[in-house]
Amino acid sequence: MPTNLSPESPIGVFDSGIGGLTVAASLRRLLPNESILYIGDTARVPYGGKSRETVERYSIEIGNMLLRGGAKMVVVACNTASALGVPRMKEVFGVPVLGVVDPGAQAAVDSTKNKTIGVIGTRATIASGAYEKAIHALEPSATIHSAPCPLLVPLIEEGLIEDSVTDQMLARYLDPLLSKGIDTLVLGCTHYPLLKNAIARIVGPAVSLVDSAENCARAVGLLLTDSGLSSSQKDSGQLEVALTDSAEGFLRTAAKALELPISKISLQSTRA
Repeated sequence: MPTNLSPESPIGVFDSGIGGLTVAASLRRLLPNESILYIGDTARVPYGGKSRETVERYSIEIGNMLLRGGAKMVVVACNTASALGVPRMKEVFGVPVLGVVDPGAQAAVDSTKNKTIGVIGTRATIASGAYEKAIHALEPSATIHSAPCPLLVPLIEEGLIEDSVTDQMLARYLDPLLSKGIDTLVLGCTHYPLLKNAIARIVGPAVSLVDSAENCARAVGLLLTDSGLSSSQKDSGQLEVALTDSAEGFLRTAAKALELPISKISLQSTRA
């Protein structure tokens, strides 16, 4: 780890699009002293249908952008990139790197009573088996039922958060999982907490929802403390957002839904 890391440097957060703002919002609530530099790779969203090699390359590129911006750690607020890119990022970056899969898996194991857990995510996240591996490492006897939900991210990115079409797609994706008797559902994409109310209506009160964004933020707080990198600037954290292509319309819609103030918005190229 570089010796010149400063506790007052920002936390670097990235996602393939805007959905990772759910992680940024959780970080702002939990760690108000911390500034955040968020990059949304909106030029190449979504990552969910891309190959492992492509997701790994994109993750390294965006991670390097965060490091050039002075980030003291990199939070991968994208389940696909967490599943496919984080191992390589940990090898090549000299700062702490944290994804959303392990914190989400821990929360699912802590939540389930009947050890029957559902996971929804992009095609790439589900195909990677990352949640199954992480959950079984913690609870080998758990039964996991996973479902790819490829249409949810485009619907969310279009701002159709409270919409009958989105509700219909959710029911189509979730009904088979509910028939398996799950008592816990992992929202395995950081876009999905924006649909939390709609998902809760469909699954009902008997199913606990595991918000990967919220649990990731808790893990960040612990990692910063353990690394001696927690900021001491009381309640002075700021959020700067950079996008790789224009998506300000939905950015502002999401920020409003999350009650998330943004101090600066810019466009950045993925080219060094």
